[in-house]
This record gives sequence, structure tokens and C-alpha cells, in this order.
Amino acid sequence: MASPFDIDEIYPDDGDQPLRLPRRQVGNSPQGVAVTLLADYTLRTRVALPSAAIVALLGETGVTTAGARTAISRLARRGVLEGSRLGRRSSYRLSRAAAANLSAGGQWILASTTSTARWDGCWTIVAFSLPQDRSTQRRALRAQLRWLGYAPLYDGLWISPQELTSAARAELDRLTLGAVTVFRGRQSALASAIHRAPIEAWDIEAIGRSYDGFLRRWTPLLPGVRSGQIDGAAAVRARTEVMDTFRRFPVLDPQLPVELLPRDWLRRPARELFAAVYDGLAAPAERHVRAVVERFADAAQPGIAAHTTADLVAGVRADVDPAQPSASGSATGCS
Repeated sequence: MASPFDIDEIYPDDGDQPLRLPRRQVGNSPQGVAVTLLADYTLRTRVALPSAAIVALLGETGVTTAGARTAISRLARRGVLEGSRLGRRSSYRLSRAAAANLSAGGQWILASTTSTARWDGCWTIVAFSLPQDRSTQRRALRAQLRWLGYAPLYDGLWISPQELTSAARAELDRLTLGAVTVFRGRQSALASAIHRAPIEAWDIEAIGRSYDGFLRRWTPLLPGVRSGQIDGAAAVRARTEVMDTFRRFPVLDPQLPVELLPRDWLRRPARELFAAVYDGLAAPAERHVRAVVERFADAAQPGIAAHTTADLVAGVRADVDPAQPSASGSATGCS
């Protein structure tokens, strides 16, 4: 089985929707890194940053100048960024729709890995049947189901331990045009020893190995984080990478019931380690981003501010819409 981190879509492909966030792929995707950088330091204010500063920050992560400029241009075309120009200087900021999406996504990532609610023993089952000539629609539906925390128990039958939310119901209606049926109920175990339990829709061992790999990768960094030895570009790179890695876990392990998991499940240790690294590097990373931006701006940018995991749980909102030059083109339970 391929690594669970090979899941292509963390954000669903919205097809013809006006906002299309980049795919979250294994490794560094220039578009994904650009979105993470802007979200981590400008999500609340949506302040515009000089394009040269964004290119410089991406360059510190290994993205070439050409690759950075291409990523910015594509994000603008996809409605993720808004472009503006003052004289010969172009700047970009997160669009309002992208900021709202990223805020909700950040809140979901943290809530999904900290929930302590007891499971009611029920499963939500989504059954669908789409003709072979609707393969694009079928792929979009599967990507959306994965994003919602579902996994395939059988072909055309996906399950989740969570209730179907109103937002999820609306997405399924949009993608299936009625070719779907949803149930919620308890498993009726068979006497046969070869029946498949719902939890087997997830590869529990593979998810456990992913948690273990995360802990092995980031635990050695903690002393440097706590002592303040990691700063500058290194702090920004580490903070971006730890977010891009941890954000995958709610899709791999979507609040699976602890009653059905191994006793030493590593969800909580991984969540605590993520918070220690992400929050611990917030201040030095923010200072570095400010310093890079100031090299390409006429004045300091007060809208640059790193948020913490507590901010994400509370919901980071684009509360302030600073004045910008006008854009000249976008560069219930069961019984």
C-alpha cells in the first residue's frame, strides 16, 4: 500500500468553482508553500506583500525565481490571490474567499486532532452509483468524501464515524445530483470470522506509522525551538513544513473513535508536538518575514502577524481589510 501521505487532495478540486486552492502534494509544491506562507503571516489582515518579497521568501524554501513567479501568477488566476500595482511595484494578498477557506481549514485541522467527544457507536454510510462515462464526477466525489473524513469500505460505499453535517450534505448534493444515499446506524456483526469491520476502511497500521514518522522527524527539533536557536529563514522553513505535514492527519485519521484504535495511539502526542514547534517558532518566523518584506517595501508592514494554534482553534478571521491600490489585473444519534 502507498503511504497515506500520497493522498493528492487535501483541499478538494472545486471544478468550475471560482476559488481553487492548490493541491497538497508530497514534498514542496511552490503554490502550496506560497499559500502556507501568506496564510501563516497575513491571514487575519490580508495585507498585500510585494511580489518580490514573496519570491524572496519562496526562494529561501528552495523554489526558483521562475517557479515562484509562476506559482504567484497561477494562484492569482485561480482566485486565491488578488493582485495590485503601485507604479512599477506589484503586490499580492489572499482573496477574501481564500482567507475564509483557510481560516475554516485551520480550525478544522486543530479541532479534528483535539476532539475528546465520546463516539455514539454509529457510522454514517454514503452509497453512490455513477455511470462509467461520469468518471470526472466520480473522482470529484471521492476527493470530496476523503476531504470530509470518509473512507471506502467497498467500491461505491464510503463510511465515517461522524455525523453528516449540513455543509457536507450540500457538497454531496452538488456533486452527485441525487445519485447518492446516506444512512446512519450501528454495525450488525456477523458470526463469520471473515466479515469486514467498518474500521478496516482505514489502514490503521499505516496511519500509526505516519504518526510515528512525524514524531521522529520533529522531536529532535524541540530543544532548538525552546532555546531560541532556530530563527531567521530556518524558522520560517520549519514552521511551513510542520504545518504542511501535520495538516494531512485529519484526512488520514478523521477523528476515528479511540474505542476502536490501539491503546498507544499517537494522535495526541503528534498534536502536542505540532503545537510546540508551530507556536514556538511563531515569533522568530514573524520577525524574519517582516525583515524580508521591508527590504522590498517603502515602509514597515504592520499587518504581518503570525498566529498560533490557539488562534486557529478560535478561528482566524480576516477582520481588517486594509486599503489597497486598485487592482490592475490579477496577476443526531442512531438507535
